[in-house]
Amino acid sequence: MRYLTIILLGLVLSGCNEQLTTLQKVQRDGLLYVATRNSPTTFYEGPEGSAGLEYDLVSRFADELGVELKMVTPSNLADTLSMVSRGEVHFAAAGLTVTEPRKHWVRFAKPYQDITQQLVYRMGNKRPRKIKDVIGKHLEVVANSSHVEQLEVLQNSTPDLEWMENQELGSDELLNLVWESVIDYSIADSNEVALNQRFYPELRVGFDISKPQQLAWAFPNKSEDDSLYIAANNFITRMKSSGELDNILERYYGHIERLNYVGTHLYMRHVQRRLPKYQPLFEAAATNENMDWRLLAAIGYQESHWNPKARSPTGVRGMMMLTLPTAKYLGVQNRIDPEQSITGGAKYIKKLLSRVPKQILEPDRTWFALAAYNVGHGHVEDARIITQIRGGNPNLWKDVKENLPLLSRKKWYQKTKHGYARGREPVSYVENIRSYYDLLVWFSDQNEDVISYPRQKPFEVISPAL
Repeated sequence: MRYLTIILLGLVLSGCNEQLTTLQKVQRDGLLYVATRNSPTTFYEGPEGSAGLEYDLVSRFADELGVELKMVTPSNLADTLSMVSRGEVHFAAAGLTVTEPRKHWVRFAKPYQDITQQLVYRMGNKRPRKIKDVIGKHLEVVANSSHVEQLEVLQNSTPDLEWMENQELGSDELLNLVWESVIDYSIADSNEVALNQRFYPELRVGFDISKPQQLAWAFPNKSEDDSLYIAANNFITRMKSSGELDNILERYYGHIERLNYVGTHLYMRHVQRRLPKYQPLFEAAATNENMDWRLLAAIGYQESHWNPKARSPTGVRGMMMLTLPTAKYLGVQNRIDPEQSITGGAKYIKKLLSRVPKQILEPDRTWFALAAYNVGHGHVEDARIITQIRGGNPNLWKDVKENLPLLSRKKWYQKTKHGYARGREPVSYVENIRSYYDLLVWFSDQNEDVISYPRQKPFEVISPAL
């Protein structure tokens, strides 16, 4: 009996000393740490919470493992790779291009997306068609990026090629500098270019500077075991075979061209051909919420071009582009039903108006509410704080709209509560609605027989919240 006890004790002790795999440790601790970067193609906070293609992928992987996801945003790309190689995070999902130099630092999982590196310039300037056309111009790229690696390759055949590496700004921020004509050129991945052209339509691609490349998650090169790496590869394989990966890519990139802002001519044609069918619904919903129906219609046009079956890259649907959580909150059961969508949109705008601080007066109250409709109330409040810090008036739209774009700049969004946001988008969003509204007022004044409307000033009937 004594010997049996010793044997059993030895078995217990050996079991206690048994090493857990990385995957088992993650599941035991219930936490998955992933390094990423704030950008529209990877991870950011949207109106309804965390979003981004990388976030969508990794969150699904975490759900499959049954653990909580912890996204970590290092200050720059070099820190991201260093954190992975040192084992400070489990892996990186940061839109990383698979390159030979990087393989010395990290090990890449199976790729999930193909991109091409592109040289970008602003329309109105002479188009560069080959790398020699860049010589003598101001070319700026993200430091430690795959773009730098590709430029170093090109420099072998073009010794006079020079560029600047920016340690602070991300790719989308450098594209903004091209758009503002601060720099002549930058380089970005094709997916980033496509997204940014929605907001900076004057951006143009000169030429591809690389062959198609692949994006993948990065794991430590030296690891105790391959369990988590294998699990990630199996996950990507299943996402591809099931078609779910294609669905996510479609969500973010499939409708980019269709969602571009349209010209005045097309808008006025839609006023004549599409609006009459839905005008009674806009009038009824606006009357119920004590607001101008033309403003509500202008919002609907900006959201969907008055298409009740519209779907955006981020999964929102319907005439007023309501998300599932928002629709549920508003009691909208069918988002593609025009009446329900318009009624829900009117209620949502009124709720957002109630959250605008009392000291903000019309018409600025409406502009702040519309910005929140687009980017979220929290990001608007962050922009108001930045405005005050920079000496502006946080209660005036004209001051805040100058500072909203700073939410996409690392220097500022790192100091805010809600982090990164595409701050230029709500500015364009609000200004477009104002233009659509003014055109609709003009059109209705000129065509009383075609469109009937209540004669009232739009902002006298939107009651501020008490």
